[in-house]
Parts: sequence; C-alpha cells; structure tokens
Amino acid sequence: MFAVTGITGNVGGEVARNLLAAGQPVRAVVREVGKGETWTKLGCDLVEADINDASALTTAFRRVDGVFVLVPANFDPLPDFREARAIAATLRSAIEAARPGRVVYLSTIGAQATQSNLLTQHSIIEQALGESSMPISFLRPGWFMENSIWDVAPARNGMISSFLQPLNKPVPMVATADIGRVAAQLIQTTWNGRSVVELEGPHRVTPKEIAATFADLLGRPVKTEAVPRETWESLFKSQGMKNPLPRIQMLDGFNEGWIEFQSGESGSRKGKIELRTVLQRLIERESKP
Repeated sequence: MFAVTGITGNVGGEVARNLLAAGQPVRAVVREVGKGETWTKLGCDLVEADINDASALTTAFRRVDGVFVLVPANFDPLPDFREARAIAATLRSAIEAARPGRVVYLSTIGAQATQSNLLTQHSIIEQALGESSMPISFLRPGWFMENSIWDVAPARNGMISSFLQPLNKPVPMVATADIGRVAAQLIQTTWNGRSVVELEGPHRVTPKEIAATFADLLGRPVKTEAVPRETWESLFKSQGMKNPLPRIQMLDGFNEGWIEFQSGESGSRKGKIELRTVLQRLIERESKP
C-alpha cells in the first residue's frame, strides 16, 4: 500500500495514476472526504487528513510501504516562514510515529540554496525530515511547465509578460507528468538513508521559446516582454500579497542563476515530456467551456 498526499492536484494525481497502472494499491490522503470520490471509484483506500494534523497524518501513513508527501503551495508566507516550520514538525512527528517503509517528499530545485527566498520553505522541511530515521528521498523538480497556464489567455492576445529574464536565458523546467512518473518509480524502490533526485525536462527552456511555441500552436504571432524588476513589489502587492519579498527573491534566484540543481544540469535526471506537449494540453484545457 502506498499513501499519496495531494492526490486531488496535478502532481499527486499523476503519482497515484502511475501507481494504479503498476497494479499497486493506493491510499488517497485528502483534506475532505468528499473530494476523494473519484479516487474511491478507482479503488483507492480513502483517508482524511490535513497537512497540519499530526494525529490524522499518523493514521494515514501507518501500515504502508511508502508515502508520497506534497505540501500545499504557499506563495505569500510570513517573513519567518513559521507555516513551513510548523508543517515540518508535524510531518516529522507523523512519519516517526507511523514508520512507513519509505518517504518521497516533493521538494524543489534550489532547496540547498543558502539565500532566503520563497523556496526556503522546502529547505526548512527537508532539514527536518532529513533528521528522521526513515528512508527518505527528496525529489527536486525544476520550474513547472504548467505554470504557463497563466500565459494561455495573454498568448491568444499576442503578448506574454515574463518574470523570468533575460528572455533568452534557459530555465530548468519539467512537466508534472514527468514528476508524477518519477515519484511513483522512486516510492516503489527500496533504499536506505537520505537521497536527492533532481529532475528537469528534456532540455532547458527560454521565455522566448515559450512564446514561439505558443505562436506555433495558436497559429498567430506571440511575443514576450520582461516585466521590469522595479515594478514587481508594487505589482504583487496590488494582487493581494502581503509579503512579496520571498517571491521576488525566488525570481531573482532563477534569473541570477543561484537557484540551480545541486549537481547542475549535467547531474539532473531528464524527463521525457517536451514543452510543446504541455502547452498544447494547456491550450485545450483553457478552450473547454
């Protein structure tokens, strides 16, 4: 039995589908039972547990061969990252109490960076879980190709704004389907101690390539422009963010190159899914009524 958190989202769902396709029994860990009906119909065991509830997580993680842990994204954390610290303590407590066979934690590229930024939340959780006595693998994917969902409508109008810059700088990106496939493979593998797996797509992607691919798929010209760095703080605050600094620091990290894989591009595992495939799916998704 394999427990999967975040199963109602893109990555968790991909992990579960890959496990089910391999004939493995899956325990769907959901925040609300009503949201897990689809997975019940697919034969999954259903357990309700919030990421902040150590007791419920312990129950969800008990008597399983492996656990896939995905923490809900927090794009506007408090300055001291207290939310991540609380989740780290809760997860470690639940894992130590439940004693699953192994753990795969969905982390991020740049989790080893010493400069504070939005991804530091994963650094905090990695450190706490890394002190556990359980076999644990930290899966560190690059920038999600699916982040381009926000570019579909602007692309139809011919112009994409990019926070990733310079516009010709290659960025390590990966499809969520590749993440789910690799995570499912990892969780079915036996190992000891702590390991790190860094994952990106077949090749690195520039913002200009994203625009060109959209243009090809939509059959119309699509350009991209860099959002001026000096406007980011006011822009993010206008969108409702209270503490935009970590997000700004993360973008700086990608643009300046200090958010990178620990083993570099040569040492990362490469996915199979190309950017074009992902953008085509996003266009089709956004075209549905």
